[in-house]
Amino acid sequence: VLYKENVGTGTPTPVTPEMERVKRNQEICSSVLYKENIGKATPTPVTPEMERVKRNQEIISSVLYKENMGKVTPTPITPEMERVKRNQEIISSVLYKENVGQATPTPVTPEMERVKRNQEQISSVAYREGLGKATPSPVTPEMERVKRNQEQISSVLYKEHMAKGTPTPLTPEMERAKRNQENISSVLYSDSFRKQVQGKAAYVLDTPEMRRVRESQKHISTVKYHEDFEKSKGSFTPVVTDPITERVKKNMQDFSDISYRGIQRRVVEMERKRVDQDQENLTG
Repeated sequence: VLYKENVGTGTPTPVTPEMERVKRNQEICSSVLYKENIGKATPTPVTPEMERVKRNQEIISSVLYKENMGKVTPTPITPEMERVKRNQEIISSVLYKENVGQATPTPVTPEMERVKRNQEQISSVAYREGLGKATPSPVTPEMERVKRNQEQISSVLYKEHMAKGTPTPLTPEMERAKRNQENISSVLYSDSFRKQVQGKAAYVLDTPEMRRVRESQKHISTVKYHEDFEKSKGSFTPVVTDPITERVKKNMQDFSDISYRGIQRRVVEMERKRVDQDQENLTG
């Protein structure tokens, strides 16, 4: 009190970037000096007795904490309290987004992708190294029974906490929106399939085993073909002879005779001579 009475009225000064820098440097120096003053210590192993004392201290602290707590009167959560809580969450979200400054996006380069994959692999390896050896225990019928009981109890408790819902009718508008969503999903899936899979061949190594299987398949196919050919050899399929088939057969025979004997060529020559003779008679 006396100290505050002797303090006069001061003039507030703004916190400048230089003052911020000096403050950070002082904190760093204090941390460095603190670490330099700490001497070397001798590590002591954690014995079972120390573990027991630690657990007892935690239990005693928990008991004393509960004893010092007075009796409270529970208050129900009213709709007004729910509304205020939601408003506070929305205000906090808005203020957080306002305090976030503008950032410069950086492209993801192949080097960054490589480093990211390496970090994931290192994390996976380090995690597996930290795992100790475990002793597998067989799943007994008693354990199966307890597991099923727990699942049933969880299901019953979950259904008890569920409030009653109001069924809504399935209107034509909802059906139309559902079909539109399915169509949009199908279009997006087809576009993704065409871009990623379609037109790309799957390369398979030509191993000696695959070549052997391929040769065996060829031999089996050849044997099967010859077997079917031998069975069908000497047999014929009867066909009904009708007037149309006879006429087509006769025309084909006539065409074959004309082509074979050269009758068509002689007919063309005779026609040309006849035309020439008609021209001479007209001019004469």
